[in-house]
Amino acid sequence: MDALNALSLSLIMLALAAIPSSSVALVVARSSVSGFAHGAAVAAGVVCGDLIFVCLAILGMTALADTLGGLFLVIRYLAGAYLIWFGLSLIRSRSALDFRFTASSKSRLTTSFSAGLLLTLGDVKAILFYSSLFPVFVDMSSLTAPDITAIIAITVMTVGGVKLLYARLAQKITARFINSPMASATKTTAGAVLVGSGACLIVKG
Repeated sequence: MDALNALSLSLIMLALAAIPSSSVALVVARSSVSGFAHGAAVAAGVVCGDLIFVCLAILGMTALADTLGGLFLVIRYLAGAYLIWFGLSLIRSRSALDFRFTASSKSRLTTSFSAGLLLTLGDVKAILFYSSLFPVFVDMSSLTAPDITAIIAITVMTVGGVKLLYARLAQKITARFINSPMASATKTTAGAVLVGSGACLIVKG
């Protein structure tokens, strides 16, 4: 992989990571409600999920989707159920957003991380996406260690960087408007988006 291909791959992955999606909605919601640490934990889970698909694509294991189709279906349902549950919790909670920046326990951060991971792994189409993307920039039959290292680094920096930016912006914006009349409407809207994302994740083919 030469410098031009690495730059092109980075720009494409940056653009794709920035597109509004269920993972972006989850990062934003967790950061808004529970603080930046939770948004970052979700982002870390998303990145880990992407890295798993990257490794599988590099190893040429795209048939895994068929082999473990049932498992991916279960993961998708779990991720969808979590999004719906968290969205309904936002909608039904008291009008003011409840920040708990100082109470980010290890177990809660683990929950946020797991949610991001499950959400990503539930999208089995991602492995097919990576399998079709990488061959454009590198000969998959002659991958070298530096190529693999570069692909992993690009994935971490682009996907992780964009999700962390979403988390930071969400936390700052919410902190600024926490006492405004818009706080309740923002919380309800975020909850509705998460419920819709969870439902789509469950019903999509």
